[in-house]
Amino acid sequence: QVQLVESGGGLVQAGGSLRLSCLASGRTFSSFAMGWFRQAPGKEREFVAAISWSGDTRYVDSVKGRFTISRDNAKNTVYLQMNSLKPEDTAVYYCAADERGYIATLMIQYRYWGQGTQVTVSS
Repeated sequence: QVQLVESGGGLVQAGGSLRLSCLASGRTFSSFAMGWFRQAPGKEREFVAAISWSGDTRYVDSVKGRFTISRDNAKNTVYLQMNSLKPEDTAVYYCAADERGYIATLMIQYRYWGQGTQVTVSS
């Protein structure tokens, strides 16, 4: 069983930055692929970024060059650094874990999910 707890969300002005963190329980964190998804009001949950067990990364086109996903296996934590934030980035951001370890961009590929953290970007 893996538990994920997100933190770092909040209210920021357009152009600002936030860093989300996701703390994972369990001793096998380093072998997991980790992902960030987001869900805006009235919209479906969408893929944002993912990192494999080996550090390979992938991003949705709309955040490339602005967001960076990283992981610290010693701290069982994955991060999402979000720069140049836009109002359209407003959403609840969810952390997810895939025990198979490889890059995953589909929700169905992730077994474990956090409760989410709200990010609001004002114009």
